[in-house]
Amino acid sequence: MRLISLDVLRGLTVAGMILVNSAAAMKYGAEANVAPILLHASWDGLTLADLVFPGFLTMVGIAIPFSMRDAKLDSAQQRHIFGRSGRLLLLGFILSNLYWFASFASGEWRLFGVLQRIGLVYCACALLFLLAGPRARMIIAAVILAAYWPLALLPSLDGVTTDIWVRGHNFIASVDRLLLGTHLYVQGAEGYDPEGILGTLPAIAQGLIGVAVGELLIGRKGPAARHLAIVGAGMLAVGGLWSLAFPIVKDIWSSSFVLVTSGITILALALLHHWLDHEARRPGLAATAMLAFGANAIAAYTLHQVTAGMVTWDLLLLPFRALREAFGDPVASLLPVILYMVLIWGAMEWLRRKRWIIKI
Repeated sequence: MRLISLDVLRGLTVAGMILVNSAAAMKYGAEANVAPILLHASWDGLTLADLVFPGFLTMVGIAIPFSMRDAKLDSAQQRHIFGRSGRLLLLGFILSNLYWFASFASGEWRLFGVLQRIGLVYCACALLFLLAGPRARMIIAAVILAAYWPLALLPSLDGVTTDIWVRGHNFIASVDRLLLGTHLYVQGAEGYDPEGILGTLPAIAQGLIGVAVGELLIGRKGPAARHLAIVGAGMLAVGGLWSLAFPIVKDIWSSSFVLVTSGITILALALLHHWLDHEARRPGLAATAMLAFGANAIAAYTLHQVTAGMVTWDLLLLPFRALREAFGDPVASLLPVILYMVLIWGAMEWLRRKRWIIKI
């Protein structure tokens, strides 16, 4: 069973990752006044940029029942799960430290990153899918999200005043500072890693929510769009209410952040499922374009990480510099980003037409 909506949504999340990373490169590399919605919230809050990574993690979970529904946790399956996770961890470490590998004097290396978190979430969710039933997995996810709130409010381990509304002033961040030392994404006395140690726990809960959605899609005989919409709206509502006390913070992967972003992802999937998953309907141009990113998601992200500096090359900045005065930075800064994304898409579309799937 394969649903076009899943591949399209996976492609959208990968395209979103490239978009927001490139927008940040325009802001800091070309000093462009980028639209704030394309940049991550500095601490609490939610922008478009904050939706793409949790959306991808939800999709990681959704894909597990489709790929493993007949699998058993034998030695071969264990090697597959741990092998794939290990490759993601290794590739993620390399991509997180490209500048450090080029010049050890450039600064401290970083242990964690986007692919590392994907690898850990995939490993945990795949094992739990094979070891535990649906009810047990949902209990595990609920316990993680419920316990993470008081955990975040514990006194910091290094004496920094605990205030969940202030960047870095929480127990979660202090664990990163204590155990990772200077190997952090955010440096300083209030530093932390947005893909850090304890934040991986609610990320696993997000993956388990995705697993439950995947099982729902497999188990229903007819269209599941309405059911998905109800589930997504419910999560969005609960997460929104919870955020009044436990704020939506991507950098520590707060429980309210998990529910809100999972809800939005599931609502988007419900819409795409209703639109695309019909035997008589063929995907339109936009959906087909996203299939190129979705089919080779890790390859697209890896190519982006290796070539990220291209977006601020003088060649791609020509239209930005020519049109920034007439249209303003928020619009003009999108032009190099779009050109760069088209180049990445072209490589992925070539792979898709060759029917080459690069698997990690």
